[in-house]
Amino acid sequence: MRLNSWDWIVLALYAVLCIAIGLAVTRRAGQGRYEFFLSGRRLSWWLLGVSLVATTFSTDTPNLVTDLVRTGGVSQNWVWWAFAVTGMCTVFFYAKLWRRSAALTDIAFYELRYSGKPAAFLRGFRAIYLGVFFNVMIMASVNLSATKIAGVLLGWDRHTAVVVGGAVTVLYAASSGLSGVVLTDFVQFTLAMVGSVTAAVVALGLPEVGGLSGLFAHPAVVGRLSLLPDFSDWSTAAAVLIVPLAVQWWSTWYPGAEPGGGGYVAQRMLAARNEREAMRTTLLFNLLHYAVRPWPWILVALASLVVYPDLASIAARFPHIDRAIVRHDLAYSAMLVYLPHGLLGLMVASLAAAYMSTISTHLNWGASYAVEDCYRRFVAPDRDERHYVLVGRAATVVLIALASVLSLWLENAYQTFQILLQIGAGTGLIFLLRWFWWRVNAWSEIAGMVISFAVALYFQFVHRALGFAPFTPTLQLVAGVAVTTVVWLAVTFATRPTDRATLQAFYDRIRPVGPGWSGAVNTQSARRGGESVTAAFLCWFLGCAVIYAALFGTGYLLYGKALPGIACLAAAGGAAWWLFRLVPLVGFE
Repeated sequence: MRLNSWDWIVLALYAVLCIAIGLAVTRRAGQGRYEFFLSGRRLSWWLLGVSLVATTFSTDTPNLVTDLVRTGGVSQNWVWWAFAVTGMCTVFFYAKLWRRSAALTDIAFYELRYSGKPAAFLRGFRAIYLGVFFNVMIMASVNLSATKIAGVLLGWDRHTAVVVGGAVTVLYAASSGLSGVVLTDFVQFTLAMVGSVTAAVVALGLPEVGGLSGLFAHPAVVGRLSLLPDFSDWSTAAAVLIVPLAVQWWSTWYPGAEPGGGGYVAQRMLAARNEREAMRTTLLFNLLHYAVRPWPWILVALASLVVYPDLASIAARFPHIDRAIVRHDLAYSAMLVYLPHGLLGLMVASLAAAYMSTISTHLNWGASYAVEDCYRRFVAPDRDERHYVLVGRAATVVLIALASVLSLWLENAYQTFQILLQIGAGTGLIFLLRWFWWRVNAWSEIAGMVISFAVALYFQFVHRALGFAPFTPTLQLVAGVAVTTVVWLAVTFATRPTDRATLQAFYDRIRPVGPGWSGAVNTQSARRGGESVTAAFLCWFLGCAVIYAALFGTGYLLYGKALPGIACLAAAGGAAWWLFRLVPLVGFE
């Protein structure tokens, strides 16, 4: 499949628009660190929220969903749907706390909350660990998916796709800072949604698929439609639903769904105008991310089972594609070749938008760590603001180069998803408790980070080499959480707490609720508004109810099950009405 002149015109118009937006804000972005990394904290909540959705609307996300649906059915998506619980927790408990910190990056939190050399080490090390290692892994996964799409639709080899995609994105990301990233994200999200819906409509219209009724009646699809796993198969149900909802959401650090917020989610909260807008930013993000976007991808994935029933059929259809990357996630790209010209150009533009929105955010976020929490903190603390912007722009180039090289080693999106889950297993509880329990210290985080990484390395390289029976990914995750939690708690009580002056300053600035600070600081010193913990817990529950009821209701209507579909959507509407009445009681300034 090759693009014709109409397709290239659509792509050219999209490229011109993105470049124009980037150039329009380049001068302002170059004024200093707060402009380049936080847009001067003046962007509207809806722009920041849509920007977060665009960031997670990556080229690897539809590939991951396709992989899950083809290998385990629709219910397999609970491995990421469960993170909605994490997201809603961040909305009502942590968004206002992050905004009160007034930090430039979430890594700067460490020297607000902890004291001494351990805090400084933790800040510097986490800046490299997350900003480079984790960040490069994520961008490499996105690059991998982009190479598969480019191979199918453009006939490019992996090296060409990586070089072209990375070069185009880094040009505007390095020049325009967060303002350019957020403004282009709005355009890119709109385009990506139009593209994903268009792909679903075209897939359903294929003669061999036969519309919704033909798709859901097809023998290859019938057994994969359930929204919940088969509980008669306990191991599958535990892996897909029980462990994600009971353990994974609070225990595992995963980009975009960090317990307590973090990474680029924290960056958007820190860039918000105030606490209320930080909450609205993350609320909009979670509603769009989990309740609105999944079904077009799921429909394309199900249709791909009819058109490409196995990997051999995909390989036969695209003989020029490197056999090393022919996996089930390639089926999403393989379905796009049925788009007519014009719409094909629109779809390629939408996928380019998804790719660029994700990569540009990760470049800006990773560069903020490299500059603010490493270079400025430890190497050159007294240079002028424009110097730091220049270093940030150089850091974006280095990050995309590293990600491009690593992407040539990976094979599928689910591989990266599992690696990142395992590496972060057990650290999530630290990120939840450190705001509300004074006893958590820098050594707690260092221990959790080191042990979770060591456990991941053991399962990845040592366990099988020693001749032991392999653990399933679920057992690896649970074991990693258990070991890491026991170790970091032991280290917490075996080491000295953060000094009282630092704890008091942190408490006075953040004003956390609950009994976790009693006896360590003067809890009467902080000015408080009318905050209700009960309202926050109820809003958390209602927010999750809105997401899951809307997700299920949409699915049931697509399946042709009108009664349960309408009932679920009515429940979502009722929960949303109650939620927005309760939000003011949570307490925001």
